[in-house]
Amino acid sequence: MGSDGAWNTAVSFVTNTNWQWYSGESAAGHLVQMAGLTVQNFVSAAVGLAVAVALVRSFARTGTDRLGNFWVDLVRGTLRILLPIAALAAVALIAGGVVQNFTGPTEITTLAGGTQSMVGGPIASQESIKLLGTNGGGFFNANSAHPFENPTAWTNLLQIFLILVIPFSLPRTFGQMVGDRRQGVAIVAVMASLWGAAVAVISWAEMRGLGAVPQLAGGAMEGKEARFGAAGSALFAASTTGTSTGAVNSFHDSFTAVGGGVTLLNMMLGEVAPGGVGAGLYGMLVLAVLAVFLAGLMVGRTPQYLGKKIGRTQVTLVALYILTMPALLLVGAAITAATPALVDASVQDPGAHGLSEILYAYASATNNNGSAFAGFAAGTPYQNTALGLGMLFGRFVPIVLVLALAGSLAGQRPGATTAGTMPTHGPVFVGLLGFVVLVVAGLTFFPALALAPIAEALL
Repeated sequence: MGSDGAWNTAVSFVTNTNWQWYSGESAAGHLVQMAGLTVQNFVSAAVGLAVAVALVRSFARTGTDRLGNFWVDLVRGTLRILLPIAALAAVALIAGGVVQNFTGPTEITTLAGGTQSMVGGPIASQESIKLLGTNGGGFFNANSAHPFENPTAWTNLLQIFLILVIPFSLPRTFGQMVGDRRQGVAIVAVMASLWGAAVAVISWAEMRGLGAVPQLAGGAMEGKEARFGAAGSALFAASTTGTSTGAVNSFHDSFTAVGGGVTLLNMMLGEVAPGGVGAGLYGMLVLAVLAVFLAGLMVGRTPQYLGKKIGRTQVTLVALYILTMPALLLVGAAITAATPALVDASVQDPGAHGLSEILYAYASATNNNGSAFAGFAAGTPYQNTALGLGMLFGRFVPIVLVLALAGSLAGQRPGATTAGTMPTHGPVFVGLLGFVVLVVAGLTFFPALALAPIAEALL
């Protein structure tokens, strides 16, 4: 790799993004895949867990400046959660037909009489943590659409389960640690509602398939793997963009305008439905703090969340957290869209769809997702550098702000609960929090979405 490509790849895997501008099977050997990329799949996911647990401790503890030890949490997350589950998942994937060997390229004769070089490797071991850790970087360029990575409809469902299992489990951890399971139920209810809505809309759009050809085919099958069908691809797409995974079993660039637009919106929501390993929980808790603050303004009371007062310091940190990703995304996308040379080098499709490709690339990078609209050529020196910066700042600036928020909350003593204190475990709060998630993204990104997927859908 050139220096810009190596920089982009290093940042990509360290930040849990796993954006790949290259073809994995041709650009990285077994040693790089195992000792480099797979190790970062574990460590980057464990970092997200450590940050989430630190924020949860700030709600559970009072009058202290202690949020735990990062290195202890990193080791616990890796050895007690990620490694055991990934090992079992790898065995299950091998049983389902995923390749795990150390062979070099094998020349085979095709049905047409030609020859093709097939690459093997330690695929199942990387596949399991790629999904469990919401990483997404595939051993092959085709990612989970490749039969060596994802052979059957059964393994496809297992991979979706691995993507979702930890993000949907962490709200229970939150409820346990703060001593009120209802708090965790409220958080997971919002996550599940947003994820379910995304699955429903993408499935409807892809299975309905606007136009005579898609309708005759029983769905918009361009770019999809026939083994999984439109429904299996839609479920995977909603899950991989609702989390920070970025693995794909179909080309999102070939989705209908509505289906592709929902995958883009999933990332623009901040990937909190249910979000990445750790990142989804702390992202949703930051939005919960904002929801409580807004509720306090409505009733004229000092807002509190789990007994911790939400004041100027907390709201400032929340505001900076919420603004970081949109600023990186929109500025990065605008520079590319406004520079003819960059458009010519990277964007293959004109009009609204070309803008969607640009927005998707920067949404994926700044949200540490890693999936892409395949029509966007990212392997240029500029895009490798710019997207690398987006990944770097999109990951670590929010983490710094979350830890600052945690520090400001941990030192507080719990406030008294009064009649004006909004309960944060009931349906009213669940509805308010879901509304805040949608409005924050809607007000920020609606103009860009109106020029890209919405405009394309109306053509």
